[in-house]
Amino acid sequence: MTAGSTSPRPPSGSAAGRKKHGALLPTVIAVVVLIALFVGFTQVYTNILWFEELGYLRVFVTRNLAMIGLFIISAVIVATLMFLSLWLAYRNRPRDTGQVSDNMQKYQQALDPVRKIVMVAVPVIFGLFAASTIASQWQTVLLFFNQEPFGQTDPQFDLDLGFYVFTLPFLRLLIGFLVTALLLAGVAGLLMHYVYGGIRIHERGIATTRSSRVHLGSIVAAFLALQAVNFWLDRYATLTSNSGKWTGALYTDVNAVIPTKGILAIAAVLVAILFVVAGFIGRWKLPLIGAAMLVVVAVVAGGLYPWAIQRFQVTPTEQALENEYIQRNITMTRQAYGLDNTEVTPYDATTQTEQGALRQDTETTSNIRLLDPNVVSSAFAQLQQFRPYYQFSDMLNVDRYTIDGQTQDTVIATRELNPDQIQGWYNQSVVYTHGYGVVAAYGSRVQSDGKPQFMQAGIPSRGEISNDYEPRIYFGENSPEYSIVGGSPEDPPLELDRPQTNDGDAQDAKTTFAGNGGPNVGNWFNKLSYSIKFQSTDMLLSDAVRPESQILYDRNPRERVEKVAPYLTVDGNPYPAIVDNKVVWIVDAYTTAASYPYSTPSVLQDATQDTQTAQGTAAALPPERVNYIRNSVKATVNAYDGSVDLYAWDDQDPVLKSWQKVFPNTLKPYSEMSADLMAHVRYPEDMFKVQRELLNRYHVTDANSFYASDDVWSVPNDPTQQNRDVPQPPYYLSMRMPGEDKANFSLTSSFIPQQNESGNTRNVMYGYLSANADAGTGEDGVKSEDYGKLRLLELPRSSVVPGPGQAQNLFNSDTDVSQELNLLRQGASEVINGNLLTLPAGGGMLYVQPVYVQSSGDAAYPTLRRVLVGFGEKVGFAPTLDGALDEVFSGNSGATTDTGAGVNDQAAEAAQGGDGRTGAVDDGASASPSPQPSGTPSPRSTSLQQALDNANQAMQEADRARRDGDWTQYGEAQDRLKQAIDEAMRQDGATP
Repeated sequence: MTAGSTSPRPPSGSAAGRKKHGALLPTVIAVVVLIALFVGFTQVYTNILWFEELGYLRVFVTRNLAMIGLFIISAVIVATLMFLSLWLAYRNRPRDTGQVSDNMQKYQQALDPVRKIVMVAVPVIFGLFAASTIASQWQTVLLFFNQEPFGQTDPQFDLDLGFYVFTLPFLRLLIGFLVTALLLAGVAGLLMHYVYGGIRIHERGIATTRSSRVHLGSIVAAFLALQAVNFWLDRYATLTSNSGKWTGALYTDVNAVIPTKGILAIAAVLVAILFVVAGFIGRWKLPLIGAAMLVVVAVVAGGLYPWAIQRFQVTPTEQALENEYIQRNITMTRQAYGLDNTEVTPYDATTQTEQGALRQDTETTSNIRLLDPNVVSSAFAQLQQFRPYYQFSDMLNVDRYTIDGQTQDTVIATRELNPDQIQGWYNQSVVYTHGYGVVAAYGSRVQSDGKPQFMQAGIPSRGEISNDYEPRIYFGENSPEYSIVGGSPEDPPLELDRPQTNDGDAQDAKTTFAGNGGPNVGNWFNKLSYSIKFQSTDMLLSDAVRPESQILYDRNPRERVEKVAPYLTVDGNPYPAIVDNKVVWIVDAYTTAASYPYSTPSVLQDATQDTQTAQGTAAALPPERVNYIRNSVKATVNAYDGSVDLYAWDDQDPVLKSWQKVFPNTLKPYSEMSADLMAHVRYPEDMFKVQRELLNRYHVTDANSFYASDDVWSVPNDPTQQNRDVPQPPYYLSMRMPGEDKANFSLTSSFIPQQNESGNTRNVMYGYLSANADAGTGEDGVKSEDYGKLRLLELPRSSVVPGPGQAQNLFNSDTDVSQELNLLRQGASEVINGNLLTLPAGGGMLYVQPVYVQSSGDAAYPTLRRVLVGFGEKVGFAPTLDGALDEVFSGNSGATTDTGAGVNDQAAEAAQGGDGRTGAVDDGASASPSPQPSGTPSPRSTSLQQALDNANQAMQEADRARRDGDWTQYGEAQDRLKQAIDEAMRQDGATP
C-alpha cells in the first residue's frame, strides 16, 4: 500500500449495514409485543387482586375459565374440521397432471410454496373468529350443564320447563355453531379440490373424482343431518314464538307447523343418506332431486300450508280456535312474571265526600308523605352539605325507620363526595377519599317554615336513628374513580375525615382507613400495575402511597354487584340504610330468561322507563328481551369497606339454583340476614314496573275478554312533568289497603284506560296496584309472609273517579288554587308541584300533592308551602294536610294527620326570602337532628313578629277582597302585603 493511500470505504449497502438495520426492526417489534403483553397482564392481575379482596375470586376464575375453554374448544373444532377438509382434498388429489388445465397448474404452482402455511393459518384464523362468538355465550353453556328442573311441564309437549329455559337455547347454539363449522369446512374442501383437479369444469359439464364426491357428499349429508335436528327443535321453539298475535304455539302451529317440522326432519335425514350413497356410487340425480323436493316441501309445508290453515280455517273462527292457546299464554305469562298470585279486589270507589269519611283511614292519613325525594335534594344540600366538596344525589330515597315505637316513612340520603369540586391528583386520590354521614328526614312532616324536619343530620352525624354508627362513605354512587387509603398505625393520617364544625376545633379532622376495602398497593409491582391500569404516574412516584396502602375503585354499589354476580340483572336504584350501626347499600338483583314457554316478552329498558330514568336520576336497565323474571337476590354493599354480601332471596327459583351450582358458596341464605337488615328490605322498583306494564293487559284472565281487547289499561303519564309522555313512577307509601288489618310499607301505582294517539281517551281510574314492600318481622332471618304480595283494586268500568292526569288538571284549573299560587310566585319565586300521591281512602281515591316554593337566588331551595288534596271533583288547598282534607270533606275529614304535616304561614313567609343564606353555613349549628317541634315558632323580636302579623292581616284582607270582587281593595292589600314581607325580611337579617 503506497504512502498517503486510504483504505476503501465499505459501500453503504454492505452486508454489515443490512445486518445492523435488520436486527433493529425485530427488536422494536419484540419490545412492543412484550410491553403490550405486560399491559394486558396487569389488567388481569389487578382484576384478580380485586376479586380476591372481595372474596369472589372463584367467580372471576370460573367465568374466565369457561370463556377460555369455550374459545379453545370451538376454535379447535372449526380449525380441525377445516384443516381435515383441506388435507383430505389435497391428499386425494388426482396424480395425473395432464388432466389439469394450464390455469389450474399456475394456481397450484403459486400455492405450493405456501400450501402448508395456508392449510394451517386459514383454519386457525376462521377458528378464532368463530370461537369469539361462542365464548360470549358462556352463560348459556354453563346453565345447560348445571340446570335445575322447574318441576312444572309445558301444556303442549309435557316437558319440564327447564328444557326450554336451559336445554333448548344450548342446543340451538350448538347446532348453529356446527352448521357454521361444516360450511367453512365444505367451502375449504371444495376450493382445494377445484385447485388440485378433484373437480374440473369443462364444456361437457363437471367432472369429479370419487374421493371428492365422497368428501363433499359426506359434508352435505352432515349438514342435512344438522338441519334435520334443527327442524325437530323448531317444533319446541314454537312455544316461545312471537310470530302470531300471542306468544306461543297457537292453533296453526299445533296443527300445521309442528307436524310439518317433524316431516321435514325425517325427510332431511333421508336426503342426507342419499348424499352419502351418491358420494360412493357417483350418481347425483336422486339426492339432487331429493334436495330439491326438500326445499319445495319446506316452502309449501313450512310456509304455504300453515298460511292456508291460518287464512281459511283460523281467521274466520279465530276466537273459538285460539281460545285454548290464548288461555295458555295468559296463564304462563302471569306465572313467568310473578303475577299469578295477585289478589284482585273489586273497589266501587265513590266520588262523594262527607264529613268524617277518613275516620277509618287513620293509619293511611297519618303517614301521607309530604316530602318529595325528587324535589328536596337541593334543600338537603343547602341545609346539610356544609362544604362544596360534598353533595347529595338528585333523587333521594324512601325508607322507613322505627322512632319511639312508631314506624316513620323516611327520606334518606348519604352525604357523598363531589369529585368535580376537587382539584389535583393528591387531593382527588389521597385527601378527599370519602363522604360523611347519613341525612334523613321525616317523610310526613316538616318544620313550621317548610324545611325538612331531620331525624338524622349534622357533622358529626347524630340523630334518632343512631348516634353510634360508622358514618364514613367510601363506597357510594358518586365516589371518586379511585382513592389511595390506609396505612400502618405509625403513619400520619392523610385523609380528610370531616370538616371542623365546632368553634373549639383547630382544624379539620383527619383519619386513616382501617378496613379491608381494596387491594394493597404498597409493593412496587402492585403499584406499577395500578399505575398502568389508571394511567397515573403520580401513583407510581408519590410518597403518599405507603407500604400498607390500599386502593379503592369500582365503588358504585350497583357496579360492584354486577361484577361479583355477572349473571344477574341489577335494579337501577340502590338505596342506603343504617343497618346494625353500619351504612349499607341495599341492591336488588334479578334472574331472567328469554325462553319461558307461552310467556309474552318484555324489553326491560322500555318496561322500566319512567320520569326517574328519563331524568337520569335512576339507572336504566339494559335493552334485554326477557319473558321470565324473579327478584332472586338481595345484595348489600358496605359503604365503609365495600364488602358485598349476596343473599338468595327467592331460593326456589330454578334459574338461581342453577347459578348456585355454577358459583357455589357465593350466595348466603336469606336466613342469615339480621332482623335490622330485613326491616329495610323493600319490594324492588324495576320488578314492580315490569309487572305493572304486563298487568295493563294481563289483569284479564279470561281468554274471550283478552281476545276482544276490550279492557286494556295504561300506566298514566307523570302529570307533574312538562313532558307528559313519560310514565309516572311508582311511589313508596305506608298505608292500609281496603280489607287489610294494618298499614304496610307498600309500592303503589295506578291504571287508567288505554290511551289512544288522539289523546281523547278518558283519564279515569280503572285500577290501583300495591305491592307489600315490608319484609321485616323483627326476627333474624325470617321474612314476612305477606312480603311481595300484589293487591289489585279494580274499579268499575263505568268509573268516574279521576285518574292522576285529570286530578292534576283539576288542581291546575281551580280558580282559588291558581290565585293563591300566583300570590306564592311573588318576587320571582318558583312554585314546584311535588309527587302526586294516590291513596285508596274514604271509600274512594284520595290525591295528595305537596306544593313547594323556591325563591330566586343561587342558594335558594324549595320549602313546603301548601298541600293540595283532591277527592272526586273537590279540591282542597291549605298550608297543612289537615286543613286541606277538611276543605274537601265538608269542614271535617275525620282524618288523623302527623304532627307537623304542613307549615305555619307566618314562619314560611319569613323563611322564603332569606333562608337561602342559611345553607352556606360551615358549622353544624343549623344541622340539629332534633329540630324544634313543628308548629312552635322560634322566639322572634317584637318588630319581626309585628311585621309577620301585618303580612297575615294583609293576606286575609286580600283574600276577602278577591272573594268580593273588589279588585281596587285587593291591589291595596297586595301592596301592604309586599311591604310587610319586606319588613319581615329586614328584621330577620335578609335582603328583600
